[in-house]
Amino acid sequence: MKLSSNGHPLAMRGIFILRRCADGRDDQAVRLEQGREIRPRTGTAIRRLVALAAAGLALLSAPVAPAAGSAVPVMRISTENSAGHFQTRIVARFAERLRDRLAGQLMVEHRFDAELYRDREVIQAVSRGNVEMAVPGTWQFDRFEPSVGVFLLPMFYGRTSEVNYRLRDGPIGREINHRIEAHLGVSVPGRWIDLGYVHLYGVGARIAAHDDIAGKRVRVAGGLANVLRLEAFGATPMTIPWPDLPEALKKRRVDGILTSNATVVSARLWDYGVNSTLQDQEYFAQYIPIISEAFWRRLPEPVRTAIVETWDGVVDEARATAAAAQDEALATLVAHGITVSSPSPGTLADRRHRLIRHQDAMAVRLGIDPAFVKRVSDALGE
Repeated sequence: MKLSSNGHPLAMRGIFILRRCADGRDDQAVRLEQGREIRPRTGTAIRRLVALAAAGLALLSAPVAPAAGSAVPVMRISTENSAGHFQTRIVARFAERLRDRLAGQLMVEHRFDAELYRDREVIQAVSRGNVEMAVPGTWQFDRFEPSVGVFLLPMFYGRTSEVNYRLRDGPIGREINHRIEAHLGVSVPGRWIDLGYVHLYGVGARIAAHDDIAGKRVRVAGGLANVLRLEAFGATPMTIPWPDLPEALKKRRVDGILTSNATVVSARLWDYGVNSTLQDQEYFAQYIPIISEAFWRRLPEPVRTAIVETWDGVVDEARATAAAAQDEALATLVAHGITVSSPSPGTLADRRHRLIRHQDAMAVRLGIDPAFVKRVSDALGE
């Protein structure tokens, strides 16, 4: 059997895509992309795809969505990163433990590498109930719940992970979780897991200081706060989803990247021209677990409890894994000839104070309640 680039049988991937149509996602949902409504095609072509999907699925032993009348619910987990990324491995670990704990009560399937959705689209998909669970990055949420963007404001620039945990795991973080749940129709089953510090990386011309990015095109994964911060540095931000980044690098559409050490290593981005990094801790990135509220309500209470407890059981492991992976990744970058520049804590503090002059205007653009910004600032001791 022929395999696709990520090791899946081609027939399986084809049937899986068709099943998505049969589930009604593509022919019922209206999704927003780049600010425009996109209505998928309907009609004869869709009906043919549905028929083909039904025939193909009869040949498969493991369905990717709940079968009609099935007594055992299926929880599909969508993530965007590739197989080599530690976030993928952590979510896979959670899925495996949950599958073992709830055998016969819940089927758990983890789909990575944006096989179901890209993270930019998945929050809406979970909110609509088109997929049961996802773990997108914090930078994807400010379009839907502005308060998440508070952690991307200048007052968090260059802050340590300990400072971030103190606020995110405490009352401020719990309030944000409640806002996410209320505004998006999802459930947040627990604490957030880490990606880690996000830095700047040069493509072509090297980046060793903030002055080096003035006028340069810098790729961001998403988040208006990231765009506004880079604009304050004089850069031209470009939002490019992770699966599209290698092609953008090949075509030299960007001069720099905002991402993490481990993310660069996971895709060997030095092969695409990345040659330098400014380790400036632009913000501390995390991933937020979200579960469709409609799906959550249908689960028995013992199953919900098992999901919450199993998730909490991987969070500390995930954070330790992320920290170790980022440190190891930095060593790998050096081994591949990438030039590393690390600003001193004093330099980071000075740059943070300069950026804070833009904070009120950024908060207005992001739609964050000024009173909430002040409470977070007070909690930081600013």
